[in-house]
This record gives sequence, C-alpha cells and structure tokens, in this order.
Amino acid sequence: MLVVGVLAPVMSQADEGTFEREENHVYRVIHGTGLIMDIWRPVGESNRMALVDVLSGAWHSGAAQLNDHIDAGIFDVMCAHGYTVFMVRPGSRTKWTAKEMTDNLHYATRYIRHHANMFEIDPERIGMLGASAGGHLALLTAMTADNGDPQAEDPVMRHSARIQAAAAFFPPTDFLDWESGGDTVAAEAGEGGEPDAIGGERLRNIADLLFGDGRERALEEIRAAAASVSPARLDVPENMPPVLLIHGDADPVVPLQQSEAVMEALEAASVDAELIVVSGAGHGWPTIRDEVEIMANWFNEKLEVSSSNQE
Repeated sequence: MLVVGVLAPVMSQADEGTFEREENHVYRVIHGTGLIMDIWRPVGESNRMALVDVLSGAWHSGAAQLNDHIDAGIFDVMCAHGYTVFMVRPGSRTKWTAKEMTDNLHYATRYIRHHANMFEIDPERIGMLGASAGGHLALLTAMTADNGDPQAEDPVMRHSARIQAAAAFFPPTDFLDWESGGDTVAAEAGEGGEPDAIGGERLRNIADLLFGDGRERALEEIRAAAASVSPARLDVPENMPPVLLIHGDADPVVPLQQSEAVMEALEAASVDAELIVVSGAGHGWPTIRDEVEIMANWFNEKLEVSSSNQE
C-alpha cells in the first residue's frame, strides 16, 4: 500500500489540443434504447492502447458525472499519453440494474474489440477505469468477463469482454459491510429488522440498484443479491487483470475500507494489485489530476506488459 499526500456524432477539439471528441456514438441498442459512448482521440501520436472510462456516479450517467471526469483531467491526461478513451455510459438506475450495467460494459468492450481496426487500437491492450460507482462497475466488469461465444449470431458477442488492466478511484466493493462494522443490510432494515422492510436511504438505494422495480423484498433476498455485485465477495478469477485502487483516507461517502476489502481479496488470490491511499482526501480532491497522471503511467506499464505477453 502506498500513501501519498493531497488533494449524431459531433466532433470537437479541446483548447489544450490533446484530443478530439466524437460524441454520442451508439455501441448497443437494447430494449429499444440506444446506449452511447463518447470517443476521445489523441491529437498527437497514438499509442494504440484503449481505455474504457466508465461514466457513472451514484450509478447515474449524466452531465454532472461527465463534468467531474473533465475536471479531473481524465481525457486530456490520458490522450496526452496517446490513449484513445472510450467514455462509456453503461445506463443509470432505476432503468438499469448493476448486473445490466455490467453486461452493457461487457458489450461495449466486445464492441470496441470488434471494431479495433476502425478505431485504430490494439484489441489486446484495453484497460478500464472508473470513479466511485464507475469504479465499482469497472471492478465488477473485470471480475465477471468471459471470452465470448464463437457461435453467437451477433458478431460482437463472439469477442472477449476481458480487459487487460483495471483502475478505480474510491470504489464501493462490499455492500454487506460498508464500514467494517457488521451487516449493513440488517443494520439499515426497517425498525426492528422486519424481514420485509426496506428502510434507510442506503438500503433503499441498494435494493433499487439490485432490482430496479421498487418492490419490497425480504432481507435475505437483498443480502444475496448485494453479495453478487460486491467485488470484495466474489471469487477472483484466475485470469484477473492487474488492478490499481486510489482512495482518500477521509472519504465521507465511500469509506477507505471499501478499497481495503477488495484489495485483501485480490492479494489472497495473488493478483497484481496496488492500493494508493491519499492522505486527508475525501470523495475527490483538488489535486486529483496528479493521481490521474499516476494512473496513466500505471496503465502504460501494465498494458505494455500485456502486449509483450501476447507476442
């Protein structure tokens, strides 16, 4: 663990001159709804490596989350390193559940790989990053990806959804134990812990994220579903890619314990994983661009290694 100190397509070009942006590229149509991504291409030399930036905050994908990513320097820093960044909108609750958002991210990764020549990227060097809810979805996507179905009717589904590196800022990873203080679901149940009660804002949000239909459910059903989308509680796959976690030790929204919990699981499975703790930092901090630069250099190392392993 490393501790550091704080705190219809439309083309546009940044004042910094580091990227060009293609907006509203449809990567999937499902249930009559088009899912989109923006593509941020480096103006300078490309390294032919791709990054999937999961645009999600509180499991919503909107203008506020986009502005946060812009302010953090995600796009200009990564494009300055030569990355093509695919800012993917995985869907928002309550229309999409966590598992459906993860499936959308799997599909987006397959889509990018299927169109690698068009995007001028190496299909074997794809990383994924996210912050907060986006970090949760990035880790969940990495842990549940498969190699695709060679017999699938949809040619996109024939491709692997696996990524070669995953990085997350302050991600939720364990919905059952939020602050290392016991059973979150039981603690936030209705008064007296009635088995059919959903009380407490966080528990309502968890149920909303898991099921999306607003119906009350027994606590055991919520508990089992919550565990199924908690990266810290999932079996770590043998081919889990390298992972970088960055978290502030004064985060009032997602406790540092959330990154520590998944880090423990990754280390137990001998995954190449690193946790950087930013001293005094909350849920985001004024100097977060410095950590974005650290993340870019980390991706440089891990995706280059991935490329060498493919040769």
